[in-house]
Amino acid sequence: MSAGKENNFPPLPKFIPLKPCFYQDFSDEIPIEHQVLVKRIYRLWMFYCATLGVNLIACLVWWIAGGLGANFGLAFVWLLLFTPCGYVCWFRPAYKAFRADSSFNFMVFFFIFGAQFVLTVIQAIGFSGWGVCGWLAAVRYFQTSVGAAVVMLIPAIMFSLSAAMMAIAIMKVHRIYHGAGGSFQKAQTEWSTGVWRNPPSREAQYNNFSGNSLPEYPTVPNYPASGSQWP
Repeated sequence: MSAGKENNFPPLPKFIPLKPCFYQDFSDEIPIEHQVLVKRIYRLWMFYCATLGVNLIACLVWWIAGGLGANFGLAFVWLLLFTPCGYVCWFRPAYKAFRADSSFNFMVFFFIFGAQFVLTVIQAIGFSGWGVCGWLAAVRYFQTSVGAAVVMLIPAIMFSLSAAMMAIAIMKVHRIYHGAGGSFQKAQTEWSTGVWRNPPSREAQYNNFSGNSLPEYPTVPNYPASGSQWP
């Protein structure tokens, strides 16, 4: 969190004793040319959380219609686990990467978000016993209960949309990162110097650079005469 800025996410009611854990302000911290993309990644996280919630309801319908209760239990675990972990493990690295042009956070985003994309594809497929209502589980259940199968198709479609949007997001972020000259070596440098723990914002980097960018001369420098040769 920047100095003088109070955490504002998640927005919690005042009567709850817990306080927000993060500071988040797209217009204040993200460069204007990247605000739309970062906001879309944030909305993608919210859409994936909504998908997990719909999947929980679909697994409950599946259970009521004769399916396994273990699927509902796992769906509940996925919702509780991936909702906060998705925000902390791949949205926040993306946010910090664009906020401070941090190669380390870009690498963290690529690694974890790539794993999230693979998992979402698996969830969309819907293997038996995974606690998800994917395509395989929904289509097969049409033979048992058409009503339950129709409900199960909804999270299957949402998981598919999530996977497609994740693929687009990771390609766009990689294009921007690669075009700006980012590399694994820069990420290693940030790791070795410890900058990754609290990368300064672009504004702070600019102020540090511009504040002492010109040397202070004790006397007026002696430039060569106009007729002499430069060394």
